[in-house]
Amino acid sequence: MRVTSTSLSVHLMQLLFLLQLVAGIRALEVIYAINAGGEAHTDRNGIRYSRDPLHGKVGTGSDYGRQLVIGRVNSDDQILYQTERYHHSTFGYDIPIKEDGEYTLILKFCEVYFNSPNMKVFDVVLNGDHKVVTELDIYDRVGRGMAHDEMVPFSVQGGKLIYNEEESDILGGKIRVEFIKGYRDNPKINAIAVIKGSPEDVPELGPLPSEPDEYPGLIDDEEEVSTRTRQTSGPRTPDPYASEDSSILLPVFIAVGAFIPLLFCLCKL
Repeated sequence: MRVTSTSLSVHLMQLLFLLQLVAGIRALEVIYAINAGGEAHTDRNGIRYSRDPLHGKVGTGSDYGRQLVIGRVNSDDQILYQTERYHHSTFGYDIPIKEDGEYTLILKFCEVYFNSPNMKVFDVVLNGDHKVVTELDIYDRVGRGMAHDEMVPFSVQGGKLIYNEEESDILGGKIRVEFIKGYRDNPKINAIAVIKGSPEDVPELGPLPSEPDEYPGLIDDEEEVSTRTRQTSGPRTPDPYASEDSSILLPVFIAVGAFIPLLFCLCKL
């Protein structure tokens, strides 16, 4: 078989890319990784996400997101954003940390249930003392069916966790990440990973589309039947502002009611 210089160059470039990818995977030291609400999965970066340790213990595991094609992530790894765990109260995960060093907590989210902002809003707290994500509204950040990662860099020194120059004690060799129940629906998480290194070491998600669809990646009608039994992202929390419409119309009804007798009297005159 004759090998041309052009085909040889292409093969060399492919080999170089593969070597760079392998080197990047080896450099990524993974301390902890779980697929919330789902089974074990190894992603394209070589990170092995374990089965959710809270299965059958706390909150609700859901695969409702399987009806969507998740944006910003390759097809093999969409499962990390299609399954989730949510709870009607605050919940969290314990993460073992054995060595001092620089770490990055990777929190993976995807809104698969709501179609508008300000429906699911919650905070994330690390080690009981550090609010690392404030009023997260996934839909408002990226829309529906779009992968979203939150990177939280922190360090560990002498039995203490340090975040933004604030310290907290590490008890029993574990730190805890908690998803705080707010006044808007249920807190949730799709997947968690902790690596030893900085956020720059973590592969980035793809870019957001310039004009995202309102309902991206919905399945067709024939597949709808098979997904109706899937666990959703929890019941909608009653909207504390739902009664405002009736309060606005009440003065109008009173004014009309007062005007009708007056009009009747004027007609008799």
